[in-house]
Amino acid sequence: MHCSNRSHVDHCRVRDERDLLVFNFRKSIGALRASRAPSVDFLSHLPNTAKYPSRLQEIQSFGSNPGNLRLYYYLPTPEPADSPLVVVLHGCGQTAAGYDHGAGWSTLADRYGFALLMPEQQRSNNPNGCFNWFQPEDSQRGLGEVASIHRMIETMIREKGIDRKRVFVTGLSAGGAMTSAMLACYPDVFAAGAIVAGLPYGAAANVQQAFQSMFQCPSRPAQEWGDMVRNAVPQHNGPWPRVSVWHGSADKTVIPSNAQEIVKQWTSLHGLPIRPAKQSEVDGYPRQVWLNDAGDEVVESYTIANMAHGTPLATGDADSECGNAGPFLLEVGISSSFHIARFFGLTTGPVRPSPQSEDVATFSVPPETIPAQRPVRQLVETSFSEAGAPSHRGQPLRMSPIDIGAVITGALQAAGLMKR
Repeated sequence: MHCSNRSHVDHCRVRDERDLLVFNFRKSIGALRASRAPSVDFLSHLPNTAKYPSRLQEIQSFGSNPGNLRLYYYLPTPEPADSPLVVVLHGCGQTAAGYDHGAGWSTLADRYGFALLMPEQQRSNNPNGCFNWFQPEDSQRGLGEVASIHRMIETMIREKGIDRKRVFVTGLSAGGAMTSAMLACYPDVFAAGAIVAGLPYGAAANVQQAFQSMFQCPSRPAQEWGDMVRNAVPQHNGPWPRVSVWHGSADKTVIPSNAQEIVKQWTSLHGLPIRPAKQSEVDGYPRQVWLNDAGDEVVESYTIANMAHGTPLATGDADSECGNAGPFLLEVGISSSFHIARFFGLTTGPVRPSPQSEDVATFSVPPETIPAQRPVRQLVETSFSEAGAPSHRGQPLRMSPIDIGAVITGALQAAGLMKR
């Protein structure tokens, strides 16, 4: 169509934008097919959220909630005065209660006397319950989901007597990517954070870049990674949070080089070289550590050999063990939750007596199913799924159907890239 006629300008603009989006989308799927074909079906294996024992309580009203998230929390008994707070962010296909059950954070809270804040995504925001780390309006200070989580933290500080100087954050996969966003957007709030199978802040600004970061992870200089965080909070003049990084060497969902890029980002912010100051072995796995001028450990990185995508667990009753194995919660003989709590400085005191009894509720969500193939009609909000795939919440895109095949369609529907 010839677009010099003024009556056709708007139509041609929509057509051109549509064609560009379809081209980029097809290019992303082509790259996925080329580089990930043997593993595409993992997208259809997100964990169904079955009944888990829940020890969490909910605060339904906590002020402004632009990200439309739910606030769950846990306080050990007896409640400690001036308690530290650990913010724990679940992955896709998970709930706050389900991730706590698997990773064992409330068990550690009982042992060492700290509070938990466990935000939960709603399916109305993302069809697979993924935090929307990828979407700019959910990953910039004062906006969307990061703003909701910040509001939750302020509520816990005000209402539950939390020590403002001892607030920490950690998360898996989608939650790991959102942990990067929280540390970048609110470095003045967190003393430290831990990113499990996640990505660095600023890794992607559209769907195609999200696939590239997850499956190819283009390398960037440390200074460039650091500048992404500096530019997110140009007003920040204080110290940067300490950071712990965890990744499996056999992760084919979010490839392990993402962990290296996260390390680059935070060593740049701390003004440290790429080479670690010391290396050791912990529970049979290599640990690298970066020290500041005072000799403090400010960045650490664990590589879990032969582990796929998930949270490393050591289940059992010992003080360094907790949690329950399941999908993306992997028994490998080292508890990331315990060692992260130790990195946060939360395990130095004596172990508290275990609760004699627990009021255990159940928390359940109907399991997701993967429907039959449908034509692609729209993208849904960008997010980082347990399967690592982005999705996008927003207005429908008016475009012609794209026949990408039953396997890819089912995978994208499972990952939240396409509405059902």
